[in-house]
Amino acid sequence: MSEFHSVRRLPQYVFEQVNRLKASARAAGADIVDLGMGNPDLPTPKHIVEKLAETAAREDVHGYSASRGINGLRKAQAGYYARRFGVKLDPNTQIVATIGSKEGFANMAQAITAPGDVVLCPNPSYPIHAFGFLMAGGVIRSVPSEPGPEFFRAMERAVMHSIPKPIAVVLCYPSNPTAHVADLDFYRDVVSFARKHDIFVLSDLAYAEIYFDDVPPPSILQVPGAMDVAVEFTSMSKTYSMAGWRMGFAVGNERLIAALARVKSYLDYGAYTPIQVAATAALNGPQECIEEMRQTYKRRRDVMVDSFGRAGWVIPPPRASMFAWVPIPEPFRALGSVEFAKLLIEKADVAVAPGIGFGEHGDDHVRIALVENEQRIRQAARNIRRFLETADKTLHNVVPISSARR
Repeated sequence: MSEFHSVRRLPQYVFEQVNRLKASARAAGADIVDLGMGNPDLPTPKHIVEKLAETAAREDVHGYSASRGINGLRKAQAGYYARRFGVKLDPNTQIVATIGSKEGFANMAQAITAPGDVVLCPNPSYPIHAFGFLMAGGVIRSVPSEPGPEFFRAMERAVMHSIPKPIAVVLCYPSNPTAHVADLDFYRDVVSFARKHDIFVLSDLAYAEIYFDDVPPPSILQVPGAMDVAVEFTSMSKTYSMAGWRMGFAVGNERLIAALARVKSYLDYGAYTPIQVAATAALNGPQECIEEMRQTYKRRRDVMVDSFGRAGWVIPPPRASMFAWVPIPEPFRALGSVEFAKLLIEKADVAVAPGIGFGEHGDDHVRIALVENEQRIRQAARNIRRFLETADKTLHNVVPISSARR
């Protein structure tokens, strides 16, 4: 039986292969250190949970909510942008609350994409950035994920040679998975290019508050003229360790926000009201918890870079995000990222995310998430050291080491 048209456009979910092997290993008693999924392990701050419980105990909050987000939540998000970025937003016309930034991104693609429309997307990048548009009938043209000169050369080529002309470009900084960061000069050039060529900019800023070099990542909306072309997506998942709560935002260009709000009005009634009230309390309440989480991720990053490096696997230190984007060790690079990730589970009891899951240009890397405590990260490093030290002897029937090194 043939697959449905929309399903046919999606590749097999490569992470599932690793997830199945991980589950099988655990069922057999293996102690897997899971650095694969970007699922925060830190608890949601207590005052946010208490507000959820307090609100859920009321009798008047269990009906349908507001698809755009309750007024107080949208005002709280406007307050966050004013404090953090110095950007003024109208809560009524420039902000929509989303059921996580992933849902918002996918529904924005549905709202603005006609069949055959071309969208520029980084490769590698978070899967929904490309597949949201593919599911909406669009066509993806890849641009580099690193914010440098080649990014703009690729955009120039795309505008010159794409028929029809691209309708939008996707940005994601700090990047998932590569941890690249962008500065305001880069955003200025993107906004100038987008206004010149009549292209929308969709900026994913989910990791705005996880940075390690005392330079907070900027928002594209800080650039004069950005409101003419740009919408930005943020998430409470990582900032407040609220991943399962599914709460995010789209803010910016009024035309794009109106389109997203209209699509959402047909699809959902918004997040559960107590969740929206608790999210409002998070944004308006004490913010020390953000700095505490940031320092936790920084300590984990430093332990990972140090312990993995001493184990024989050099980790490029990420400047931001909760991920490291790591080249596969040279002797194993010919395997590709899926087979190497499976090998780490089988031989080192460590799970990582295959780079090819983020695009074909990621197949020589794996993504390592900072979602285990420092002791577990050191345990992973010890396991990897044993694996690397014995690979020549134990993998001769599995990995053609000699040929892979050529």
